[in-house]
This record gives sequence, structure tokens and C-alpha cells, in this order.
Amino acid sequence: MAKAIPDAILDKTLDEIATATRMVLCNAQPTTYTEANATFALADVTMGGGDFTKANGDTSGRKVTVAAKSGVLIDTSGTGNHIALVRVSDTTLIYVTTCSSQAVTANGSNTVNFPAWDIELADPA
Repeated sequence: MAKAIPDAILDKTLDEIATATRMVLCNAQPTTYTEANATFALADVTMGGGDFTKANGDTSGRKVTVAAKSGVLIDTSGTGNHIALVRVSDTTLIYVTTCSSQAVTANGSNTVNFPAWDIELADPA
């Protein structure tokens, strides 16, 4: 018997991810909201529902594309290597991923760009 998860069920997880209200560049892998939003935070940007687009996955299943954000002010100097999505209203860490390592310097006007990226949930094998 084949394994299957209907797209509607995969979409429920993607819908939860799309409730994130902030994207944060971090200098280490956060495991809590506080680590993502303060301890390891280098730069952050506000997110809204329009910043998340669901579609069929590139390989299988479903994905959500997180919109690009440009000109995000750097708050703290360091080397960014993780991106976290958080929901500020109830201090929830929603998702963490790695990114290309990038040294950033805060001086009141330096900025960083977040390219668009995907979170893909594959169909069961």
C-alpha cells in the first residue's frame, strides 16, 4: 500500500509557518524565541501574510516561498548563518534554517538583503 498525505494536510503546516511576523538573521542556531529574537539576532524585518506564497513543491509535496526583503537595517555586528521565523504576539519560534555565512556590521545605516527562499514539505516516500 502506498503512503500519502493530502496537500490540504501539508498546507496546514505551511499555513502555520505563514503566521510568522518577523524574519531574523541570527549568528547561531536559535532553539527558543528569545534566542532568535534577541540573543543571536543581527537584523530583523517585519513579515505579513502577503510575504508567504504556497505552491506545489519543486520535487513533490507542497512548499511555501518566503518573500525577499531588501535593505534590512543591521542592528548588531556579527556573522549571520541562520534565519529564523518568529511570531512576536505569542513569542513563538516557528522555523529555523541555515543560510550562507555573511559578516555584517552595524553602524546605523548598513543593511542586509534576504533573498526569497522556500520551505518544502515532500510527499512521503
